[in-house]
Amino acid sequence: MQERLQKIISRSGAASRRAAEKLIASGRVTVNGRAAALGESADPETDEIAIDGAPLPRAPQLTYIMLNKPRGYVTTMSDEKGRRDVSMLVRGTGLRLYPVGRLDMYSEGLLLMTNDGDVACRLMHPSHSVDKTYHLWVTGEDVGASADAMAKSMLIDGWRIRPATVERLGRDGEYDKLAVTIHEGRNRQIRKMCSQCSLKLHRLVRVSEGELSLGRLEPGKWRYLTEKELEYLHSLL
Repeated sequence: MQERLQKIISRSGAASRRAAEKLIASGRVTVNGRAAALGESADPETDEIAIDGAPLPRAPQLTYIMLNKPRGYVTTMSDEKGRRDVSMLVRGTGLRLYPVGRLDMYSEGLLLMTNDGDVACRLMHPSHSVDKTYHLWVTGEDVGASADAMAKSMLIDGWRIRPATVERLGRDGEYDKLAVTIHEGRNRQIRKMCSQCSLKLHRLVRVSEGELSLGRLEPGKWRYLTEKELEYLHSLL
């Protein structure tokens, strides 16, 4: 099947789509022995595609997993500061998988990872945002009033977010526990909501994204998505 060259190169893992476009534009990509043009298509099953004369590696099997990201890991594939990153947790797959979206270093919970660049890009696009539910461990002078305030629309970085769904789950030791469902994915949105509502956030765990649920998956562990979960994932596209 004919596909854009940059898409084929990206799926093979040889370069990102943007980097592939630069390779093509610089004349370093050939199709059946001739220099390829930007915007050109090819069939990876029948055409001989090469970069700098080296045959393009065959694309790995498309893989989709759910990781329970622990606290203390950054959501990148490498880190210039030498911090632990999520790639260290999924080496058992034998593949280079990329995170879909982000959880900051001090947040925990559900993180999707895949080598399907098209699915990852489309799921991260704002038009495909799904409800995300987090469990929060908080303290504050009046947690009830703060929880009510969190359930209302507010300005975050100049953007008016939609009202959240907030449920009080009782006490957990010295903390009040909340379940908060948001409908956008603004940068560090939950933390900024807590700050605006006079709550001190001590722990943050993402427990679900749409119909995908963390369940009993232990911190630091991962699992493949089920067929039903894959059907749901692709239905979002």
